[in-house]
Amino acid sequence: MLRFNVKAITMDVEGNFSVLLTDENEKKVLPIVIGPLEAQNIAIPLQGIKPPRPLTPDLLKSAIEELGGKPEKVVITDLKDDTYYAEVHIKQGDKLIKLDSRPSDAIALAVRTDMPIYLNVRLAEFTYDMADLKFEDKNE
Repeated sequence: MLRFNVKAITMDVEGNFSVLLTDENEKKVLPIVIGPLEAQNIAIPLQGIKPPRPLTPDLLKSAIEELGGKPEKVVITDLKDDTYYAEVHIKQGDKLIKLDSRPSDAIALAVRTDMPIYLNVRLAEFTYDMADLKFEDKNE
């Protein structure tokens, strides 16, 4: 497995959001298209914002912890029909629980719990070289 980190949430000219995951050296990037609510759920903790009421990922984090679980890691496991799949790995006592998840939900939980995010090695072929991406600064 390859370790990746959340680099940014981006929006293209058509208003579509993506989460950019980069390898530890920030040489490779995996963009995953997500919806606006999912983008918000990831961006809020990255920006250090505390919502007045818990959002769904906050609720999941609390539920895991209250049930004696410890979030271990997120694994982006597969790509089928242009859809990425993920798992959330939770340790509860001696038991390892793997929950099927959308990558966006798993990443939203990961940024709240400092869980590492891993990419199945065979998905590396879907990454891009970071140097090949062009970003436009809205402030210019």
